[in-house]
Amino acid sequence: MSNISTPTQPTEHIASPPPSSQSIGSNVEPPALFTNFSPHSWRVSIAHDYLLVMRGAERTFAAIADLYSQAPIFTLLYDEQGTNRRFAERAITTSPLQRLGVGQANFRRLLPLYPYAVERLRPPACDVVISSSSAFAHGMRVPDGAAHVCYCYTPFRYAWYEEACALGEVPPLLRPLLRRQLHRMRSWDRAASERVDAYIAISELSRERIRRYYGRNAPVIHPPVEIHRFAPGKPGDALLVVSEFVRHKRLHVALEAAHRAGVPIRVVGSGPDHAALREAYPNAEFLGRASDEELAELYASARAVVVPSVEEFGITAVEAQAAGRPVIAAAAGGALETVLDGQTGRLARLDDVDSFAQAIRELDELDFDPARAVQNAERFSVAAFQRRLAEEVARAIQRSGEARVDRDANAARAHTVHRYPVEETHLPIAACAAEQL
Repeated sequence: MSNISTPTQPTEHIASPPPSSQSIGSNVEPPALFTNFSPHSWRVSIAHDYLLVMRGAERTFAAIADLYSQAPIFTLLYDEQGTNRRFAERAITTSPLQRLGVGQANFRRLLPLYPYAVERLRPPACDVVISSSSAFAHGMRVPDGAAHVCYCYTPFRYAWYEEACALGEVPPLLRPLLRRQLHRMRSWDRAASERVDAYIAISELSRERIRRYYGRNAPVIHPPVEIHRFAPGKPGDALLVVSEFVRHKRLHVALEAAHRAGVPIRVVGSGPDHAALREAYPNAEFLGRASDEELAELYASARAVVVPSVEEFGITAVEAQAAGRPVIAAAAGGALETVLDGQTGRLARLDDVDSFAQAIRELDELDFDPARAVQNAERFSVAAFQRRLAEEVARAIQRSGEARVDRDANAARAHTVHRYPVEETHLPIAACAAEQL
C-alpha cells in the first residue's frame, strides 16, 4: 500500500492514543502542563510546504521528521523519487493538488491555489503541529487544543519583498494579474501568521523579516547540516556554485565575477534561468543536478565555493566548509553568521561583480586552514539542531497550555449563570434584569 494519501478530505493518522483529560471548571484543578522536553512525550504532526526535491529546506525538514519519528507528515505536493525516497516509510498526506501530477519543474504554476489547498490539510487530534515553512505550510488549520509551532525560513518572499522577481518571471501581459494575486496572498499570509502560536527563525535575517511582516518575535535556531557527509579532499582549479537557477539566487554575479577574474567555474543545479545562463556564459561548466555523493566530491575538489545570493541561512556555505573549502559569499543574510571573513572565506559586497572578482583573485592570499573551516561547520550539526528544537517546541506547548487554561477560565466566568432564589423565578423578566444590574 502506498504511503501517500491524496483524499479530498485528508486522512487522519494517529501517532499515539490521546491522553486522558478533565474538563476545566471552577471546582476542578487545571491539568498539569507539559514539563518533559522529550519529543516522544506528545502527539505530534509535522508539515512542509512541498516535498519535491532534497535541498536545504527539505534536509532541515528531514531532521525534524527524524526527531519526531512517529509523526504523520502533511505537505501540498510530494515526489518520492525527487526526494530520494527519504520519506518513503512515513505516513504522508498530500493536498488534492497532488492529483495534477506537477513536479519541481512546474509547481509554481499552481501558486494561486496553494493557500486554499493548505487549509484543506487537517492534522488529527494532537498536542502540537510543527510546520516547516517558507511560504504556505504555516497557514494550516490545526486541531482544537493543539499548539502550532512554525519553523520559518522566511515569510513568503514573492508576496513581501521580491515581488519584482516574481513579476519578471512571467510575460508582461500577465503581470497585472500576478501582482493582484500576490497582494491577495499577502493578506492571506498575514492572517495565517496570526493563527501560529510560536515562530522559530532560521537566522537573524529571518527573525527580522518575521518581526517586520508578521509583528512577531522569534528565537533563532540555525538549520542542521549533515556534516558527516563531507570531508576535505584535494582542491582543484575551478570554483563551484550550487544553486537553483532562479533570479533571486543572483547566479549571474558569480558567473560574471569568475569570467572577469579569469577563473573556471562549475555550476550544480537547474531551474527556469538555465538556458539563459548557459547562453550568456558558454565557458562555464553546467553540471545539472548532482547526487549527494557527487556533491560531496564536487565540494572537496573545488578551489572555493561561491554564494552570490542573500540566503536566509545558506546551507551551501556550511557544507562547503565541512568539506574543507573556503567560501566567497555576499556580505548579507546568513553568510554573516556562518562564514568567518578572512578565515573560512571572504565576504563580498552584494550584487557587486567587481567585489566578487577581487575576492576570487585574492584567494591565494587568504590564510585558510581546512581544519578551521570544518570546525566552524560543526557548530551546525543535526544533533545540536534537534536538541534546541525539542526544547523550544516544549516551551511553546507549555505557553499554549497556559494560555488555553486562562482562556477557558475566562470563558467559564463569562458564562456563569446567576441562580435566583425560587421565589424570584416568578418575577417578570424586566424585574429579573433590573435585579441583576
